[in-house]
Amino acid sequence: MGEIQRSGSGIQRSQSSRSSSRKPKKSQIPYAVAVFAAIAAVGIILSTVSAQLSIFWFTGSIFGFILQRSRFCFTASMRDPALTGSTTVTRSVLIAFAITSIGFWAIKYGAFLRGMPIPGQGYVVPVSFATVIGAFMFGIGMVIAGGCASGTLMRVGEGFTMQALSLIFFIIGSLWGAHDFGWWKLNVISEGKEVFLPDVFGWGWALVLQLLLIGCLFVLADKWENRKKES
Repeated sequence: MGEIQRSGSGIQRSQSSRSSSRKPKKSQIPYAVAVFAAIAAVGIILSTVSAQLSIFWFTGSIFGFILQRSRFCFTASMRDPALTGSTTVTRSVLIAFAITSIGFWAIKYGAFLRGMPIPGQGYVVPVSFATVIGAFMFGIGMVIAGGCASGTLMRVGEGFTMQALSLIFFIIGSLWGAHDFGWWKLNVISEGKEVFLPDVFGWGWALVLQLLLIGCLFVLADKWENRKKES
């Protein structure tokens, strides 16, 4: 017993010596205040050029902070169920889809009732084989790069060099795609059919069916994670 007590006290002394030798962490508050002041200063400067630029700057900064703190990433929502079995981010994305679906439906339906042009109709594009090709290529790129556009930008801000390289090629690919988009639109994309759910099912049923689909995916994601935990 004496040897155990002595050894135990020795461990405690070594642990206390290690903890005492550690340098206290510096407060990050001054850095946070400086960054906040810089963001505010840039926003004020941009407001002198354009109010819209200032709004984009502040909303982008807020979204970046939220993404960094929540680790919210569309790539992780599709990748994690296959790699780790976790569907936490997947279910978060589905909840975000449900909330935004209700919000966008209300905006569009309100414009429809008032006889005004429905906002966002320019983004209703034909569904064709190009959609399949683009989704496949973009999915491979996201997994290799370790993030989608939002995740890449977030990690660049954190100082990850891998994502900085991904961002460079992301820009190159976007410019290349924009250069060739006219050919793709004329020869491939335009061959598809535009699908706007309210035109097919009506405004009410379009929202109900979309929420039901999201709800089913949420239940499947939850069951998938539980099955992985049990196995």
